[in-house]
Amino acid sequence: MALEAGHLDEIIDEARKARENAYVPYSNFRVGAAVLTAGGELFTGCNVENAALGLTNCAERTAIFSAVASGHQDFAALAVIADTDRPVSPCGSCRQVLVEFNPEMEVIMASDGGEYRKTKASELLPYNFTAEDMK
Repeated sequence: MALEAGHLDEIIDEARKARENAYVPYSNFRVGAAVLTAGGELFTGCNVENAALGLTNCAERTAIFSAVASGHQDFAALAVIADTDRPVSPCGSCRQVLVEFNPEMEVIMASDGGEYRKTKASELLPYNFTAEDMK
């Protein structure tokens, strides 16, 4: 599902708004994300840090987990934005979560300067671990 220009702007804008809620007392690196369900609903997330850094959760996973907690598991697109000059990319853990739900999910990596890149989750993590690997 390719996003139309208006929807692309909307999902990036929602990610930007979510970024404002980030809890980042250690890194001061605010990240926001918005995920679009196949049914057209948007869920947002921000990064949430913890003094025990391994317990930090990224914006992308926060958005996905929020949507899953609300009963959604079919995702069309996700946008992520940070306080950066160039488009920000999801970390490896987030990439694995994205492909778990939809390897063909459109991923929009955005920056404050208005630049963005679009790709698919599977292109971000080409040799991902799947349920087939557990058999």
